[in-house]
Amino acid sequence: MPTSKPARNRNKHRGSSFETFLKKEGLHEEVHAVALKRAVALKVADLMKERKLNKSTMAGQMRTSRAAVHRLLDPENTSITLATLNRAARSLGQKVKIEFVAG
Repeated sequence: MPTSKPARNRNKHRGSSFETFLKKEGLHEEVHAVALKRAVALKVADLMKERKLNKSTMAGQMRTSRAAVHRLLDPENTSITLATLNRAARSLGQKVKIEFVAG
């Protein structure tokens, strides 16, 4: 009488990385874009809170609309321009640093 359990169906993704899964599903670029935008949005929101700035004040300092600031802070909206990001950084007393790294 066998004492071991019968082998179950193997999961084809078992042992692979999440990155590999995303690439196979064609979602890698989109997920990375959303993650990057979420990080930027959180950083801007943290800096605004630290400086006690609301969206209207921030928009005035950036010389843009309150809706543009809302889009900047929306982690799902990945369509941010470098010009907008740079204006936001300057309004918060920061600089933007963009770096390419091997991936």
